[in-house]
Amino acid sequence: MAKSALKLNSTQKFIEITDIYEDIIVLSGGNASLIIEVQATNFDLLSEGEQNAKIYAYSSLLNSLSFPIQIVIRSKQIDISSYLNALSLEEGKTSNSALAKQIGLYKKFVTELVKQNVVLDKKFYIVIPYSSLEKGLFGAKQSIGADSIKNLEVQAKAALSSKAETLHAQLARIGLKSKTLEREDLLKLFYEIFNDAQVHQSHMASEKSIPVVKGQIAQKGDSNVVSEK
Repeated sequence: MAKSALKLNSTQKFIEITDIYEDIIVLSGGNASLIIEVQATNFDLLSEGEQNAKIYAYSSLLNSLSFPIQIVIRSKQIDISSYLNALSLEEGKTSNSALAKQIGLYKKFVTELVKQNVVLDKKFYIVIPYSSLEKGLFGAKQSIGADSIKNLEVQAKAALSSKAETLHAQLARIGLKSKTLEREDLLKLFYEIFNDAQVHQSHMASEKSIPVVKGQIAQKGDSNVVSEK
């Protein structure tokens, strides 16, 4: 029992998250953050004029901000083995020889494609940080008091919600859909981040339905990108 407790405490030292209150991530040291998930757009399919308009609007968004943000791109490799198995089943079940031939050709195309490329699902997030120092000396004192967590939750909720509304409005002007991640979404996100290998293995073992293959093709070596304004 003592060894298990020691291991847990040692692990927790590397994780700054102390609690998740509604849509607010409470961090150690009197800090907090809020995460907005942004739906991607296919930039390559836009005309040159539309691309320039997007770039200009994005530049205007960044220049209009009066608070810092982090932009995180999370790349996750997709396992499509179950998808290929499902195609094989459909190929064997159909009585239409022409359809079976088309399914076979498509399966061969997908198989060759994943041999040469890694299929990735990309998620885009905007992280808005909060520090108790934004409330001045009084706010900093509250963050280390007996009710520090509760005080931090209330203060961060008010400050971050206002900032999130501003970003949602700016993103809508660019034509990008966005949503603030709630508690359940955040728990799922962080579980996948800290248990990525286990989630991947579990998915391969339990997948029974045909998955939707989404995202884009990227070369091996593609990694997460984090930028900050």
